[in-house]
Amino acid sequence: MSQRPETPLLDRVQYPSDLKGMSDAQLKQVAQELRAETISAVSETGGHLGAGLGVVELTVALHAVFDAPRDKIVWDVSHQCYPHKILTGRRDRIRTLRMKDGLSGFTKRSESPYDAFGAAHSSTSISAALGFAVARDLGGAPETGLGDAIAVIGDGSMSAGMAFEAMNNAGHLKKRLIVILNDNEMSIAPPTGALSSYLTRLYSETPFQDFKAVAKGALGFLPPPFQEGAKRAKEMLKGMAMGGTLFEELGFTYLGPIDGHDLDQLLPLLRTVKARATGPILIHALTKKGKGYAHAEHAPDKGHARAKFDVITGKQKKTPSNAPSYTRVFADALIREAAEDPRVVAVTAAMPDGTGLDLFAERFPNRCFDVGIAEQHGVTFCAGLAAGGMKPFCAMYSTFLQRGYDQVVHDVAIQRLPVRFAIDRAGLVGADGATHAGSFDVAYLSNLPGFTVMAAADEAELKHMVATAAAHDEGPIAFRYPRGEGVGVEMPERGKLLEIGKGRVMKEGTRVALLSFGTRLAECLSAAEALEARGVSVTVADARFSKPLDEALVLRLAREHESLITVEEGAIGGFGSHVAQCLAENGVFDRGLKYRSMVLPDIFIDQANPRDMYAVAKLNAEDIEAKVLTTLGVEVMDRRA
Repeated sequence: MSQRPETPLLDRVQYPSDLKGMSDAQLKQVAQELRAETISAVSETGGHLGAGLGVVELTVALHAVFDAPRDKIVWDVSHQCYPHKILTGRRDRIRTLRMKDGLSGFTKRSESPYDAFGAAHSSTSISAALGFAVARDLGGAPETGLGDAIAVIGDGSMSAGMAFEAMNNAGHLKKRLIVILNDNEMSIAPPTGALSSYLTRLYSETPFQDFKAVAKGALGFLPPPFQEGAKRAKEMLKGMAMGGTLFEELGFTYLGPIDGHDLDQLLPLLRTVKARATGPILIHALTKKGKGYAHAEHAPDKGHARAKFDVITGKQKKTPSNAPSYTRVFADALIREAAEDPRVVAVTAAMPDGTGLDLFAERFPNRCFDVGIAEQHGVTFCAGLAAGGMKPFCAMYSTFLQRGYDQVVHDVAIQRLPVRFAIDRAGLVGADGATHAGSFDVAYLSNLPGFTVMAAADEAELKHMVATAAAHDEGPIAFRYPRGEGVGVEMPERGKLLEIGKGRVMKEGTRVALLSFGTRLAECLSAAEALEARGVSVTVADARFSKPLDEALVLRLAREHESLITVEEGAIGGFGSHVAQCLAENGVFDRGLKYRSMVLPDIFIDQANPRDMYAVAKLNAEDIEAKVLTTLGVEVMDRRA
C-alpha cells in the first residue's frame, strides 16, 4: 500500500461547491493536492493516469467557476475524469476505480449526477453538449434547470469527423456553448494528421499579431489583465487573428492558446466567458499529459494506461506470464506475413500500441498507417487499399470497430473487397467495463453476405488465422481474439492455412456435444472433464468459423448426440443463432435434439476481472457443466452460492 499524501485543503472539498469560497491561491494548492491524490489512487488501482494528470488545473478551474451539476461538463474521452470524480463526492471510493462494484474508469450517468454524459469512446462531447444547450433553451428539465454546456475534448478526439460535424451544427445554431480543446499534443499514441499540424502551428509558427488586429474579435471576452498587454496575454493572443481561422469559420469565437496548467490564466478567462459568452466559444488550452509526475511524463505513452505501480519508482506491478499476449502473437504473425508479401499493409485508428502495430511500424514504417481516432475513415481507407491491389489488415478493438460499421457494410461487404479485420479485445475485457467489451462483432459481421468470420481458441489458432486471412482474396475476412495472455499452448513457427468454413473436434464423446466458438474452448474442455467424472460422455469441438458455418460438423454433432450446446463470447444473434438456423433448416429439431446456446446475457456487464465478468455471464466451466446437466434433466446446485 502506498503512503497517502497529505491533503489538508483537498480534505475540505466534498463537492465542487466547497471550492467557491476559496481564494485563487488556495485553488492552486487544491490542484497540487488533487494531483498527488490522483497519483496515489491510481498507484493502488491501476488505470488511466496521464490523461487525468493533464487536466488537474482545468478540472479545479471548471468546478470553481461553473456550477455543476446544473452546468453540464462533458469529458471526452472521459478517462480524463479521475480528478473530476475526486472533487464530486467520490473521493472516498476513488481507490475502487475499475474494480468490481467500484467506480467506473469513465464518466457514468448512473454513478453520479455530476457525470453529465457517459463517454468512454471519443469525439462525442460537442454533440452531447450541444444537445444540453438546445435542451436548456427549449426548457428541458424544468424541475432542476439546465445551465451552461461545456465540452472538454482532447486533441486526439478532435481528429474524428464527428467532432467537426457537431461544431458545424453548433456554429449554425449559434447557441451558447463552451468547448475546451485540451491540446496535449498526444492522445494515446503520438499525434497524427493535418489537424495536429494545424494545432501545432497555432502556438509555434504563427507570428504575433498587433492587438488592434484582434480588437474586433475575441478581445472583448478577455479580463483586464489580458487586455493590458502582459506577456502571457501576447502568447495567448498569438493565434487569435490567424491561427483560429478554422474554428472561426465554423462559427466559434476562438480564445487561445492558453496554458492549461496556469490557474492565473484559466480562472479569469473562464469567469469572463461565463459572464459574457453568448454564442459558441472554443478555448484552446495547452496541457501536458502526465503533468507533475515524472514517471508518466517520460513514458512513451505519457502514462496513458498503467497497472498498479510504486509511486516512488514508477515501476508497474504486473503479474508475469509465460504465455505471450494475443496482441503480440498477432503482431509477430503479421510481420512474418508482411516480410514475404509486400502487399500486406496495416491500418489502425489511434491504437498502434494497443493493437501491436507499433511493432509492425518499426519493421515496415511505410506500410503501417495510424489514421487517428477515425474508424469510419480507417475502414474505407482499407477498402480503397484493397481495391488498389493491396492486402490491408484493419486492426481495431471490437468496441471501436462498431463506429465504422456503416463503412464495413457499404464500402467493404457490398463490394466484396478483401479487407482483413483483426479484431482485438473480443469478449469481456475486465477493468474498462461495458463500454470496451467486445460483445457484438460476431453478430454484426456474421450477418453480412460474403463475410468470413473466425475466432481464435488460443494463441496458436490466432497465428493460423493471420496466415489464413493473408491468403484470403475472395472477400472480407475477420478474426477475433481476446485481451491478455494466451493459454500457453505450443506455438508453431508459422501459421498454417485453415480450410475455410471447417472446424475441428478436440474430444470425442457420445451423449452431449459442446461446440465452442472462441476462447471458451478451454472452459468447455474443463467442463467436459467434470462431466465425464459424473458419467456423462462429452464431445468437444472448436467451430473456428461462424461464417461460413461448418454445417457438416454441426449436423454430425446433432445427429450423434442427445444434446448440442454452443458456447461463445458474444451477444445474442451471433454464432449460436447461425447454428440454430442450420438445425432448423435441416429439420433437426423435429427429431428431438436438445439444443441450447450459451451467449453473453442481454445486459451490459460492469467492470471486474474477466473471470468474475464471465461468472456474471455464466460462461465459465462450472456454468457450462451446469447447463449440460440441466439440459439433460439433472438438478444441480450452484457451487458459487
